[in-house]
Amino acid sequence: MALRVLNPNAEVLNKSAALYMNINAAKGLQDVLKTNLGPKGTIKMLVGGSGDIKLIKDGNTLLKEMQIRNPTAIKIARTAVAQDDISGDGTTSTVLSIGELMKQSERYISEDA
Repeated sequence: MALRVLNPNAEVLNKSAALYMNINAAKGLQDVLKTNLGPKGTIKMLVGGSGDIKLIKDGNTLLKEMQIRNPTAIKIARTAVAQDDISGDGTTSTVLSIGELMKQSERYISEDA
């Protein structure tokens, strides 16, 4: 595999495993942000590498501060941040919508299997 030559630490998945990894990435972001939505949303505490603590409720700030490593989750976060940059709102709703779409797609895929 040419990929192993370029990056020996690269993770290689088959088509099905890659699909479910992407779905789980979207659902993971959704799980983190779903409690932020609305006026009674919860505040998240982020602890940085140097031990600094930040209390955040804003989905946009939370996504910018999180150290996301999954490529699909990074794309979702960038999409949500772009939504906020353009319209000034909707970061959390964007992530929740994408997560729900991925959940529905997982249901449809599992029905066909």
